[in-house]
Amino acid sequence: PDVHKQYILQLSSKLSSPTSYEGAVTSHLRMSGVYWSLASMHLMCSSSDANELMNSEEILKWVMECWDEGSGGFGGNVGHDPHLLYTLSALQILAMFEKLDAVDTEKVVGYVKGLQNDDGSFSGDEHGEIDTRFSYCALSSLSILGALDSVDVGKAAEFVGSCQNFDGGFGCNCGAESHAGQIFTCVAALSIAKRLDLVDVDLLAWWLAERQTGGGGLNGRPEKQSDVCYSWWILSSLEIIGRRSWVNGESLATFILKCQDTDKGGIADRPDNVADVFHTFFGISGLLLLGHLKEGDGYRQVDSVYALPVDVVKKLGLKAQVIEMGEGG
Repeated sequence: PDVHKQYILQLSSKLSSPTSYEGAVTSHLRMSGVYWSLASMHLMCSSSDANELMNSEEILKWVMECWDEGSGGFGGNVGHDPHLLYTLSALQILAMFEKLDAVDTEKVVGYVKGLQNDDGSFSGDEHGEIDTRFSYCALSSLSILGALDSVDVGKAAEFVGSCQNFDGGFGCNCGAESHAGQIFTCVAALSIAKRLDLVDVDLLAWWLAERQTGGGGLNGRPEKQSDVCYSWWILSSLEIIGRRSWVNGESLATFILKCQDTDKGGIADRPDNVADVFHTFFGISGLLLLGHLKEGDGYRQVDSVYALPVDVVKKLGLKAQVIEMGEGG
């Protein structure tokens, strides 16, 4: 994986440069970009090696500069408004650094708690947009902080459950089109809430398995092109509900490997396209879930619910509900 490590290190320097193209176009979601970069590196080497290569002290300082003391949430960059998306990314970064004690837990919890609505849903920020992505971000954030009981988890789960469609999939809201990315956030949120009983498991697994195309890759919706990122969204969902074997893992792994840049490093959305850190992280994660990359070769396993190295999740004592492979189907 050396070429991919070098890709991430080179990209990290570009992202941190305000004069670079990459730095300019990603400034609004820098926090997520740092998470994808750091998580990719952590999955390819030991925690200590990853932190040293990625300059953990500098990143930690920057992450804390993105914290809004008034609200308790984190923004996507320094001086940006706080949002649940970036609050979760910040906590995931701190978890990998083993620096969760750097945050004012009570204030962060208060921020997340204040975004839950009467129907159990969560707004992404003070402006009120509601999306099932935010339900996952909220429950995952609170779980990482050991404060899941600070919100109404039952209502949160019921709201997510109400967003399941006739085809078994989930959308961004009740009645919205099923989408593989949203399905992960819903299934993982219900996993954290320990309410997978709200999922029509086999119907959902059928819909997810139908996303595999002739080239071996997975798409996010019917009639769309394959995209490496769905290797994560779909495989992790199938892993949680115990149906990973419902897709052809060998052909999927072949598709992901065709999307890597073997000269400059990184993984693209599809073959012959330009690599980016988003697809690099999800491509590596997909190969790990498939068992194509193994711990004995220097890799670390990825947790299908928290999108963090398994050893980090275990150290934090996080326990989500997962249906055992083959159970019930």
